[in-house]
Amino acid sequence: MAIGFVLITTLPGRESDVRAVLDNIEYVTDRWMLFGEYDLIARVQAEDEFVLTRCIVEEIRIIDGIADTKTLIGAEL
Repeated sequence: MAIGFVLITTLPGRESDVRAVLDNIEYVTDRWMLFGEYDLIARVQAEDEFVLTRCIVEEIRIIDGIADTKTLIGAEL
C-alpha cells in the first residue's frame, strides 16, 4: 500500500472548486482545508507507488484552479 499527501495552493477563491474535484478522484481518501501557506491537503492511497504517482500527476496536479502542489510520499522502514 502506498500513501501520499498532496499540499495544494489554489488560485484565489478556487478552494471550493478544487475540493469538489478532489472528492471525485478514486484514490483521494480524505482532504482538508488548511489555513496558512497551503490551502488544501489531500490524502492519496493506492495499491503501489506507480498508481499513486500516476494519480497525483494525471488527476490532481491538472485540476483547474491549482496554482502549485507539494507531494509527500510515505515510506515503510
